[in-house]
Amino acid sequence: MTSKLEQKEPPQANGAVPGAGLASPEPADFLGPEGSGVEVVVLESRANAKGVREEDALLENGSQSNESDDTSTERGAEPASPLKETSFSIGLQVLFPFLLAGFGTVAAGMVLDIVQHWDVFKYVTEVFILVPALLGLKGNLEMTLASRLSTAANIGQMDTPKELWKMITGNMALIQVQATVVGFLASIAAVVFGWIPDGHFSMDHAVLLCASSVATAFIASLVLGMIMIGVIIGSRKMGINPDNVATPIAASLGDLITLALLSGISWGLYKELESRAYVNPLVCAFFISLLPLWVVVAKRNSATREVLYSGWEPVIIAMAISSVGGLILDRTVSDPNFAGMAVFTPVINGVGGNLVAVQASRISTYLHMSGEPGDSPSPAPRRCPSPCSTFFSSDVNSRSARVLFLLVVPGHLVFLYTISSMQGGHTTLTLIFIVFYMTAALLQVLILLYIADWMVHWMWGRHLDPDNFSIPYLTALGDLIGTGLLALSFHVLWLIGDRDSDVGD
Repeated sequence: MTSKLEQKEPPQANGAVPGAGLASPEPADFLGPEGSGVEVVVLESRANAKGVREEDALLENGSQSNESDDTSTERGAEPASPLKETSFSIGLQVLFPFLLAGFGTVAAGMVLDIVQHWDVFKYVTEVFILVPALLGLKGNLEMTLASRLSTAANIGQMDTPKELWKMITGNMALIQVQATVVGFLASIAAVVFGWIPDGHFSMDHAVLLCASSVATAFIASLVLGMIMIGVIIGSRKMGINPDNVATPIAASLGDLITLALLSGISWGLYKELESRAYVNPLVCAFFISLLPLWVVVAKRNSATREVLYSGWEPVIIAMAISSVGGLILDRTVSDPNFAGMAVFTPVINGVGGNLVAVQASRISTYLHMSGEPGDSPSPAPRRCPSPCSTFFSSDVNSRSARVLFLLVVPGHLVFLYTISSMQGGHTTLTLIFIVFYMTAALLQVLILLYIADWMVHWMWGRHLDPDNFSIPYLTALGDLIGTGLLALSFHVLWLIGDRDSDVGD
């Protein structure tokens, strides 16, 4: 019996469990004349519990420095944040990608300000309805991909080349499936929303919208997905929390690339209507025919199989919400009194969506540190947070909410100055215009950050992974709220007769 005890001591010291998951040893192996077998069972159980706790602690704190054994083997009431971050470190990491993303939205606004005068936008005005829906794909797909991969990187699921390749192939195939389907549904929504108010339907225009939407969604998601993977891998190697940089960078070129593709593709296909009308249905059929290939690849990957089956509700509903924002944009941009609104819409929507995506991604990673969706991160999970707990408490998520909210005014001032310097839009930046614009931007972000705090915890309590479900809703709401508040601001400025702002000139 003494020899058997000595053989079991090394596994106990290392916290390993040699027989974990197998049948219990035979009673005869542990029976002794003095009852020492009972002590061996107790030690084995303690070794098992200790090993599990150590493995969990290492997994949770993979991106942090090692702590003492006493700390690593006990899990406190509050889960640790993925990185020990101060307000300054959060702001410093978020600032550069936030500004980069903002300048991307400024460039997208300048592009929209130019292309709104093209023939395809004049005669097929439903293209305007596609703009928020397709630009929202960065929230529906790319930002969700960034949040999903950031969480996987922070909890150690992308540390080996095999795991990394598995995550890349599965997620790229998944977003191609989602992009194609959502692009097709967005074109249907644009046709319906354009047909109902006017009562006019054109089959050629409907096929044009379908081909333009599907091609744009597919190509943009392919390019942006590859960029996202590179950003997350680079962030981990540089010791930066991917949650702070991945989602803003996903949007930095997202709006510009998507809008440029939509404008160019729709313009080219519109030209083909005159002589080769068959090109439009062929383009649409080509991208849809690739769907089975991407479905097979995504289904064979366990990391994306569940999302392939259950992840459609948020992206489709988010597309519908963004399309309502597109309907508002279509009705306002076509009005000469609101012509200057085109250049500012991608900016206010993009900034709000970028900031709330960072917050949602951070809260999701924070919750993943405590276990699986449905596990309570605290003894008494809150049903609906108060604004004070969202913005003024001492935890790391409240701290990041304050930092993100404080970035709104200086960020938008930089972006407005850039637009003014490049002589974009049809609006002079008077004091009253800036006050109305800033009020709309602050109110938008305030609402979104509060909704994010409630929505991510609510989804977690319902056993839904917030990485897959929350960001599409939040960015779509950002598009709708931002477009609505901006249109309201322009309308009020027009009503009070702010002639100095030259709205509609």
